[in-house]
Amino acid sequence: MIEPQHQQSLDTLQEIRSLMERSSRFISLSGLSGVSAGIFALIGAAVAGIYLGRFDTQELNYENFFEIERWGIKAGVFLLMDAVLVFIFAVLSAIYFTTRKAKLKGLPIWDAVSRRLLWSLATPLIAGGVFILALLYQGIVGLVAPCTLLFYGLALVNASKYTLDDVRQLGYVEIVLGLITCFNIGYGLESWALGFGILHIAYGLYMYYKYERS
Repeated sequence: MIEPQHQQSLDTLQEIRSLMERSSRFISLSGLSGVSAGIFALIGAAVAGIYLGRFDTQELNYENFFEIERWGIKAGVFLLMDAVLVFIFAVLSAIYFTTRKAKLKGLPIWDAVSRRLLWSLATPLIAGGVFILALLYQGIVGLVAPCTLLFYGLALVNASKYTLDDVRQLGYVEIVLGLITCFNIGYGLESWALGFGILHIAYGLYMYYKYERS
């Protein structure tokens, strides 16, 4: 049986640890934001697959990609619009669920830690965005999907030191998936749906039941 004084010391240490974690890490990240982002990604991938006729063939052919036109919209423009809409809805849902969790837990939303987290995420993502633009400029379309996974994974690993450690594991999986897809570019859409859709949903549910479900 633990003595009262010893138990009090343990409680004090636990409280100090909790305070240190709150001051050094952004722990308001909600698992539901991952679930919602994954759902939007799957919807976007499905729309892109329908546009490209992906469900009628086993492997996507990138020859003359920029000449493809359906529904009165060029392929490059359509997929860019699709990706931007998925990104916007994912970010909005992340803001909503994370803000809600922070308010319920009485945690700060925008402070020095969240700014460091945002910058750590943004650096690889911005570099990756410019690199992907270069790929498009050079006409190397097949590497776009795997590179989005690769740089996104690098961003998660880079930012994980300012948030929950579980984020790092997701980042590693995204990196591996991106590298594998570099050697199987004909299945970029499927990998994109797996990485941004299914993995996000699975990760989000795991985080929700681990940290948020009471």
